[in-house]
Amino acid sequence: MKTSHIPSIFAILISAAASSVHAAAGPTDQQIAAIVVTANQVDIDAGKLAESKAQSAEVKQFAKLMVTDHTAVNKSAGDLVHKLKVTPENNATSDSLKKGGDENMANIKKLQGGAFDRAYVDHEVAYHQAVIDALDKTLIPNAQNAELKALLVKVRPSFIAHLEHAQHLQSSMGQAQ
Repeated sequence: MKTSHIPSIFAILISAAASSVHAAAGPTDQQIAAIVVTANQVDIDAGKLAESKAQSAEVKQFAKLMVTDHTAVNKSAGDLVHKLKVTPENNATSDSLKKGGDENMANIKKLQGGAFDRAYVDHEVAYHQAVIDALDKTLIPNAQNAELKALLVKVRPSFIAHLEHAQHLQSSMGQAQ
């Protein structure tokens, strides 16, 4: 199974985030809110598909965890933006995330069995690494509101745990064909 689409999806995320850093002020809190909600929704959508389509019980269990955890993060983010009266503002990074998520779903929907499991897990590894990089390099440093920044810092360890879990699954599946 080829995974050449995976790096391009995340290159978009990282380059868009990096462009924001090099812009005069970086992303605004409204833009960061949109990025967070979109990033979580992309993973929720992929997880829901994997819950129903994965062959491996471990992959199904991981997918269920992704849906649960990322839904909780989106609820926290939604509650916070409501409390702060902030409207998430779509931007190049959130749009790229949505597009990349849609492309991933189109690619993995075509797969069956072990090929699906491998593609889903490979995507989760790359996706969580890209989100952690964006958190560290763009989102946390540019968040102006203390509560938004605190939420980003609070959820970061979960993304690291997800990455490590996905890497463990990936290594237990052997090398890509």
